[in-house]
Amino acid sequence: MRFSLTLILLPLMLFIASCSSMPEKGNAQYLLDIQIQTSKKNKEMIIEQLLKEDILFSLRFDNENSYKLNDDLLESNMYYFCNSFMEEQRQSIESKVFKESNNKANKILIIYSDGYEQIISDLKKKYPLELYYFLNEENYKNKIKQILEVSISINSYLKISKLDKNITIEHSPRIRNDISKIYFITDYDFGKTIVPIFRNYALKVDFYSSSEIFHEANSIKKLVDFEGTYVPISKNIINKIGNNKNVGSVEKEIEKLIIYDYLTIEKIYQNNLFKENINLETVSRKLQRNKCIKRNHPMWEVSTNNFTDQI
Repeated sequence: MRFSLTLILLPLMLFIASCSSMPEKGNAQYLLDIQIQTSKKNKEMIIEQLLKEDILFSLRFDNENSYKLNDDLLESNMYYFCNSFMEEQRQSIESKVFKESNNKANKILIIYSDGYEQIISDLKKKYPLELYYFLNEENYKNKIKQILEVSISINSYLKISKLDKNITIEHSPRIRNDISKIYFITDYDFGKTIVPIFRNYALKVDFYSSSEIFHEANSIKKLVDFEGTYVPISKNIINKIGNNKNVGSVEKEIEKLIIYDYLTIEKIYQNNLFKENINLETVSRKLQRNKCIKRNHPMWEVSTNNFTDQI
């Protein structure tokens, strides 16, 4: 259900005014004072979430001295958290793909597309000896064959098969043998196109990506394009999105969970609820007072079996 910020502000103001005349909170009711500067999109999500809560709240968006929350929630350094949602994902991948690599003789293959030049620049500075390849819509199928050196295997097969056309030779193209892992840095539209092609050739190679590769998907079921890919995201988040029958996009649903966590943490701090067993949606560990929160995203392997369990 979508809310219009314009239509909801008047009754919300009346609700907030009425809160000030309510009796003292009961045992199960808490107070929440939110003063924040942010975009219209985020304001609507904050209001929507607050109206779902059994809580007395006051809300101000016009205090120029209040906390400023960027429109892009996934890249925003959210108050209380050590890093943004996406930065923590990238850190998790970097630790797993580059730092924990047991096969130093082989290379990490990084495939990226338009819009990710800064991320690639940072990686090249830290890991200059790895393999970096840019792909776009232009002739990507042949370029993938060239990158994986599949064409060499195919050409060898064609030469051998011409020696005796009466013999049927089964052939699965072999890729180069110096690649240990493939890290995809791209968006949904291009990712769902190229990842299955890479998987068709590189069956025994581990694939990695941030959740950005499926942010624009409007159903968890559509993640089957990335089956077998390791993504730093919790099963709780996947379950929450999968159980929602009206998903506009995966990104939008993650944003809602981030807003929920922010408001929940504010409630914990403002009402001294640190000893209570209150769960957050994007964090698995218990909140500690005056310490920035690390999400520590676990690696989730996208699989059809998981979808069957979750949806």
